[in-house]
Amino acid sequence: MQPERNYIKWNQETPERFGFIIKAYQGMTGHLRGESPFAGGMEQMFEVFLQSIRPVQEAGKLKAVLFQYPPWFDCNKTNVDVLRDAKEKLGDVPVALEFRHQSWFTEEMRKKTLTFMRREGWMHSICDEPQAGIGSVPTVLEVTHPEMTMVRFHGRNVGGWVQNNEANWRDVRYLYHYNQQELLEWKTWLLELQHQTREVCVIFNNNSGGHAAGNAKELMKLLGLEYEGLGPRQLDLF
Repeated sequence: MQPERNYIKWNQETPERFGFIIKAYQGMTGHLRGESPFAGGMEQMFEVFLQSIRPVQEAGKLKAVLFQYPPWFDCNKTNVDVLRDAKEKLGDVPVALEFRHQSWFTEEMRKKTLTFMRREGWMHSICDEPQAGIGSVPTVLEVTHPEMTMVRFHGRNVGGWVQNNEANWRDVRYLYHYNQQELLEWKTWLLELQHQTREVCVIFNNNSGGHAAGNAKELMKLLGLEYEGLGPRQLDLF
């Protein structure tokens, strides 16, 4: 959980047009291992999180809070209630949803999942990731919110994706470089998504080998995108 002072600092050090997509704290999505540091349980956890991101929200720089649920968060009524509770606790804060369990997008459940997301006000975080069994989701090119849609490039390293018992699994999981043909395919898909939502935010997460920035710049060139006055370097913020 980041302290509020960090968000104040990041807000001050970024240009006015800069936008933040903030990942929900791990305890809010079921990733937390061991005892929770919040004696007040989930209520306190959400309250502290909302307080911490307040400076970004008040500055108009908050694009969304991303709830990325773990591979064991499968499609069932209990977990649907978990999603409803999280959405209720966030109130009017814009939220994006990303699954890691294939059951949400099976042939039987795909339409129901997307309908639920639209009805409950979740932005869709579309994934490009290895197709490595039940702990991965297919690329579902569906918009669920008129304001924004996310796309996250996790790479296509199937071997690295499933070898999460190794000590260095974080170093290899996102080790992947997208070739031009793969990016050209995504160029077409992104332009299609753009017609259905006000904004599409793309994040390259294939960062194990330092490929994310290069692939992002290549995709920008393919899309004819140019940005000015973005500075400073992202890592300098930390």
